[in-house]
Amino acid sequence: MKFRNTLIAGAAGIALSLTGIAKAADSTQPIVIPIHNWSSQVVMAYVIGGMFESMGSNVEYVPADTQAVYESIRNGDVTISHEVWQSTFGSSFYNAMAKGGVIDAGSHAATTLEEVGVPTWVIEKGLCPGLPSWEALKDCSANFTTADSGGKGRWLEGPQSWHGNLMPDRIEALGLADKWTVKFAGSADALWTELNSAKKEGRGTVVFNWTPNFTDAEGFTFIEFPPYFDGCRKEDGGDGSCGSPKGWLKKAANYKFPKTHPAAYTAFSKLSFTTTQVGQMAALVDVEKLDHKDAAKKWLAENENVWMAWTK
Repeated sequence: MKFRNTLIAGAAGIALSLTGIAKAADSTQPIVIPIHNWSSQVVMAYVIGGMFESMGSNVEYVPADTQAVYESIRNGDVTISHEVWQSTFGSSFYNAMAKGGVIDAGSHAATTLEEVGVPTWVIEKGLCPGLPSWEALKDCSANFTTADSGGKGRWLEGPQSWHGNLMPDRIEALGLADKWTVKFAGSADALWTELNSAKKEGRGTVVFNWTPNFTDAEGFTFIEFPPYFDGCRKEDGGDGSCGSPKGWLKKAANYKFPKTHPAAYTAFSKLSFTTTQVGQMAALVDVEKLDHKDAAKKWLAENENVWMAWTK
């Protein structure tokens, strides 16, 4: 019996040792996660970071430029990017991949659209008859003027770092520049402030938005522009009149990540958020007014069945 107990104790010790080795397989160096300037991206950063930490990894968060981050991943200064939107960041992502050092870590289940549009109540109030067709914009600009628009209807774009002159080029190409002007918001929060203000004042507003987002629940209608095709944008040789494509939402990683943190990389490659889940993350901040870290903690606590499956 004593010998048997010794064997059991020895086996238990070996099992504990092997478990320790498995948990120590990932590097102790931090996984560096970028922080950008829209709610779902920031909340998801802390959600993914929390998932990594539950697996025993160290995590560091750094503010990062939305376009330059892929070069930072390529150089190893940042480890991952978890919300690579096709229409906005696809070119920067693929350019970095072509140079070497960045790998495609898979796609989310969510599909994306980034476009200007109106809260659905604008259509219901008849402030621009004919929407969502873009041609309706030829005759309703007077209902969308603001103090800073010089008598023209205003499109409120996101920060200029997101899309450059994409929207001003489109207005020009569509022959709308004499009636509409583009203004750039300083942040995503400024877009949501505009939506709230316009609703309270009952005035028309054209705002850049995207899906998945928290606005999906309340109702937002994207304007239908001429269809997108490869080469239609001005920087690609077209006239820039086309709308935005529906696209993928990808994940990027430094090429060393699978070797330095094999368990964390496996979890990262498996994780896949749906449109609803991404919208829920944004809503925790933009609707429920939690800060990003608390929003991530709440999401993790309420969705253990989702994310824990990816860590196994």
